[in-house]
Parts: sequence; C-alpha cells; structure tokens
Amino acid sequence: MSKQAHGHTPAAWTGVVISFVGFCISGAGMIMASTLVVVLGMVVAFVVAGAVGLAMKGAGLGKQPDPSVEQYKAEFRAARSAGTPEAVTVGA
Repeated sequence: MSKQAHGHTPAAWTGVVISFVGFCISGAGMIMASTLVVVLGMVVAFVVAGAVGLAMKGAGLGKQPDPSVEQYKAEFRAARSAGTPEAVTVGA
C-alpha cells in the first residue's frame, strides 16, 4: 500500500488544503447567515480544488504509475481475452 503513495503527492495535498479553505469559508458564511458566502466556499472547495488538483496531476505532480501493477493488468487482460479459465488467478 505504501508503494502506491495513495494521497501522498503535492497534487493531493494542495487539493486538500484548498478544499479545507473552501469549507472554512462556507463555515464562516453559515455563521454570518450569508448564502452567497456559503456557496462561494463550496465552489472553492469543490471546483477550484478539483481543478487545481487535476492540473497539478497533469503537470506530473500526482501519483506516478507503478510498472509492476501495469504489467499485472496487461497479463490479466491478455488471459481474460484469451478466455482461459486461469484468467481469474493470473499472478496469484
């Protein structure tokens, strides 16, 4: 599991920090009873954080593919397309 670096990338952390700021803005908007500020915070939390995270991932700052996992997927697809009964247990 640790080899996959699930969530331990600059893109993931930046998205989380921006989402946290957006939720804080929405929380302040709830206290102020301002629908506009709540909606603005949700836009920051979902749209802006998602866009920035995806842009950073596209720039190479996200999770990099693991070659051994990609090899296993290719072997599994080949066995499954061949229709062999061992398709379920390839690599097990």
